[in-house]
Order: sequence, then structure tokens, then C-alpha cells
Amino acid sequence: MKLIRICCCVLAIMLVMASPALAQATGGTQVFNSIGVGAGVGAGLALIGAGMGFGRIGGSALESMARQPEVAKDIGGRMIIIAALLEGATFFALIVLIIMAFKA
Repeated sequence: MKLIRICCCVLAIMLVMASPALAQATGGTQVFNSIGVGAGVGAGLALIGAGMGFGRIGGSALESMARQPEVAKDIGGRMIIIAALLEGATFFALIVLIIMAFKA
């Protein structure tokens, strides 16, 4: 977890430092499109977060079902509802990021 945090900080610093250096256009051409890069990084983070969320939901639900088999049907139903909400939030994030990418 600490390694992921360090990698994200390094990536953010690199993108912030590279933007002013590459923003100087030569001859009227655009060299760097930071909105497209930001949308790509954001989409990747949204999908990674959703994958981690689905894994935690499934793992916790299976562990709960193993501990109390008599309530397995109730836990399974609630797991599906929570997974659907997580999927909706993920699709919303991806749609916003796709719109950002095409505006660039």
C-alpha cells in the first residue's frame, strides 16, 4: 500500500513538472495534451478501485456466508445490491472521463 502511494505521488509530480515544460508550442503545433493524459490516468484509477471494491465485497460476503450459513441468502442479495451500486459509480466515473478525453 505504501509503495502504491509513493508511485502515485511520483506520477503526479512528474505530470505537474512536465506540463509547463511541454506546454511551449513550437510553430503553432500542440505538443502535450494534459487533459487526455489526466483522463487516461483517471480511468485507470477508477477501474483499479472498482476491481479492489468488487474483490472486497465478494471476499467479505463469502467469509460471512461461511461463518453463518443460515443467512447466506440474505447476504448474497445484499452483496449483489452493493456490487450494482459500485458498478454504477464506476460507469459514471468512466463516462465523465471519456467526455473529458473527447473534449481535449
